[in-house]
Amino acid sequence: MRFPCRPLLLTAAAALLLLAPRSASALDPEEVLVVANKRMAGSVEVARHYLAGRGIPEDNLLVLSLSLQETMPREEFDDVLKKEVAARLAEHGGKRLAAVVLVHGVPLKVEAPAPTWEESDLLKGYRREQEALARAGREGDAATAASRAAELRQKIAALLRHDQRAAVDSELFLAKKSGYPLQGWLANPYFVGLQGQKGQFSKDEVVLVSRLDGPDASTARRIIDDSLAAERYGLQGRACFDARWRRPTESKGLGGYARYDLSLHRAADAAASRLPTTLDQGEALLAAGSCPDAALYAGWYSLGRYVDAFSWNKGSIGYHIASSECDTLRNRKSSVWCLKMLEKGAAATIGPVYEPYVQGFPLPEVFFGLLLEGEFTLGEAYLLSLPFISWQMVLVGDPLYRPFSPRP
Repeated sequence: MRFPCRPLLLTAAAALLLLAPRSASALDPEEVLVVANKRMAGSVEVARHYLAGRGIPEDNLLVLSLSLQETMPREEFDDVLKKEVAARLAEHGGKRLAAVVLVHGVPLKVEAPAPTWEESDLLKGYRREQEALARAGREGDAATAASRAAELRQKIAALLRHDQRAAVDSELFLAKKSGYPLQGWLANPYFVGLQGQKGQFSKDEVVLVSRLDGPDASTARRIIDDSLAAERYGLQGRACFDARWRRPTESKGLGGYARYDLSLHRAADAAASRLPTTLDQGEALLAAGSCPDAALYAGWYSLGRYVDAFSWNKGSIGYHIASSECDTLRNRKSSVWCLKMLEKGAAATIGPVYEPYVQGFPLPEVFFGLLLEGEFTLGEAYLLSLPFISWQMVLVGDPLYRPFSPRP
């Protein structure tokens, strides 16, 4: 189901009510399950480093044998990762596990279910026709060949079930559930825009998932250490927001892109009460080097092309709104924003592994607004600002990280 996002401004007191049936207290270390991949060098060590840094019980560590690739087959996701996580969530001695943290080495993406034998035969035929059309386009009627080629791409995408691919993290939000539809997205019952509405899932059926990850294990350890340091001394620096248009005089009736652009303006308003804040309202991207001493960043739109505008402070959080900016966290040759922000020193970032559509992104005004209130952890702010689960979005960062102290 798809629905329009409405403008949302949230006070800490109101948002605390949304955490029901949990208590209003922050996410507790004892509520966090940590998952490592014993086949990936350094993965278990990162997990133990996190347990020690946050005082998470040793019993909350789950070590599995998983694929070494960033993309895992649906069968492995269902039969190994999801099954084992679900079992641990159910068997935790009566204690509630509210969050799952995947550490470096756990795959990032889950494939759609494999095609049947009949579908595989159809795929082979369509691909042979694609090759023939490519030759025909060079030798004859290019327009006709191009039209048929577009039809074939749609048929192939349907057989490959591209709308059933997902981020491992987002799919694992429903570790406690089975039998739900895999096509497209599902509404997140914690999302502030859905409060008071009856959804497909209750809050008790959903678990928060984030990851401590990056191009190598040392980056994941650095995220942990920087988050703890920033929490101890307070996140320092400036906030930079990069909108594309000037703030509209009227918020009613805005479409998806305009709504999210306005949300960047509102996020900048919230940040200005805590940090020196820059808001760029022009079409052009932030220029290289234009945001030194960065603590917070959100903006758009540079697809797969990171702009080195920042020097990232310890504990900094960066969020770029563009498609597939988290399609890899290991390939250093890539210039996607999530990977590069982590490489350059950010401690947390948000991004999609495939196309999420703009309404699939967390609302900047809610995500940053909750963080800036100081009452919520990084994971809680993400959970409340995220419209959809079983979809494409990933949070890289310590879900227990609280970058700001509560307001007086």
